[in-house]
Amino acid sequence: MIRFTSDPCDKGVIATAADCPERQPAMGRWVLVTTILGSSIAFIDGTVVNVALPALQRELGASVTQVQWVVEAYALLLAALILAGGAAGDRFGRRRMFVVGMIIFTIASAWCGYARSANELIAARALQGLGGALLVPGSLSLISATFPVESRGKAIGTWSAFTAITMAVGPLAGGWLIENASWRWIFWLNIPFGIAVVLMAIARVPDSRNNQAGPLDLWGTTLGSLGLAGVVFALIEQANLGWMHPVVLGSAIIGLIATVGFIIVERRITNPMLPPALFGSANFVGANVLTLFLYGALGGALFFLPLNAIQVQGMSATQAGASLLPFMIVMFLMSRWAGSLVDRYGPRLPLIIGPAVSALGFLLLMRPDANAAYLTGFFPGIMVLAVGMAISVSPLTTVVMTAVPDRLAGIASGVNNAVSRAAGLVSLAIFGALVYGIFHREMIAVIEALDLRSDEATRVLAGTINLAAMSVPPDLAAETQAILVEAIKTSFVTAFRWAMGLAAALAALSVLSAALWIGREPATEPDVFPGKP
Repeated sequence: MIRFTSDPCDKGVIATAADCPERQPAMGRWVLVTTILGSSIAFIDGTVVNVALPALQRELGASVTQVQWVVEAYALLLAALILAGGAAGDRFGRRRMFVVGMIIFTIASAWCGYARSANELIAARALQGLGGALLVPGSLSLISATFPVESRGKAIGTWSAFTAITMAVGPLAGGWLIENASWRWIFWLNIPFGIAVVLMAIARVPDSRNNQAGPLDLWGTTLGSLGLAGVVFALIEQANLGWMHPVVLGSAIIGLIATVGFIIVERRITNPMLPPALFGSANFVGANVLTLFLYGALGGALFFLPLNAIQVQGMSATQAGASLLPFMIVMFLMSRWAGSLVDRYGPRLPLIIGPAVSALGFLLLMRPDANAAYLTGFFPGIMVLAVGMAISVSPLTTVVMTAVPDRLAGIASGVNNAVSRAAGLVSLAIFGALVYGIFHREMIAVIEALDLRSDEATRVLAGTINLAAMSVPPDLAAETQAILVEAIKTSFVTAFRWAMGLAAALAALSVLSAALWIGREPATEPDVFPGKP
């Protein structure tokens, strides 16, 4: 999933971590520099890839399905393995897993830059996701293992500020590189920074581990990953193959069976990565359902926004990257104020108002047509969406951290973080299927109205898999070509509006989940969690 905002509970993963006896405060500055740089590399890659998608379609001849997989391959491995990556750090050494993750991520970045086909790039992105699953939780746990509780808040603030800056600069810098050099440089730039992070971590960052950590939940990790992969593969590939194709149908069935198996295993093993006790809290359930809907809406919508900006509105890659700066600036400036809302009103009201405002932002993004100006067409919706998300994120983290006992707060934060990533992963596949279906339907109507020969119609229709990047056969009459070029833009805008409508509906469901679950019980009810100290 593409990231234009931090995941909920990124900071919660740090703040709720258990004290570590091997903590060495004197190394704190080096730990902060190393983890900020390592996290920034991963965050920048998340924010710039969307801006690069039109260039990937053009230079690698990638279909929309393939560019979806460029995003999804990374997000799938990251979402499926991030909890296991955090557990591996606790068990085998946090610095060790962080360094291993950084090495894998750097090698994969080099491979991404040298990829000669869309499928090769997809494979390299999957390897990046594996590295990220060790790197991201490793950077968070190293901070918690180094800083005592009394100074951890300042460390969290420093980490948050710098990662927010990198997330804001990423799309703009990436767009400039794509426009003036090559999309390959957004990956190649990771190499020197990755090497520097590895060297600093080995030389200056102390290792630590949790000596009471249990065995890794291999069955849960395997079944959870297979469940996600099966469902996502079916949702994406059905656009090419159809729902009844044996590969698509088989993938969906395997994914659903694996998901059921994951639930059964997590209820029965002694050291699950997703403890069932967490779901004894209505607040925790509501927070995660809200996360599923709201971050699903955000991930699906923001995948198609740069495609619209570049391929329909005619923006350059740099302009498309800059178009999202207001979103990130508002998130950054409002985050501290939004956190204070919880102290004044509790989390329930902000978590109803925030997603409702976000839903309005998505609705406003349905307005622009194929010739819309940025300031009057897209800017109002982006700003309203940013305000809604800013109101939502801090209260959401607070609910997750206070919904369960302290002994489960760290894993609860990690679960919510993983849910947000999985939400974007699945929603992107659903949004992609919707957008392709609407675009294909609109283009069929245009082709029928033009009364083309059957061979001409077949060639035009075959290109719809590329959405707004589809090309018009050059041997058609000039007048017909002009009609089709305009139809491609208007058809994509129609499909884009449906996507924004779906995002608004998902945001509305997140409002409903907050109203139904959040604030209906006191935090960390003792009788819900047997054995609570």
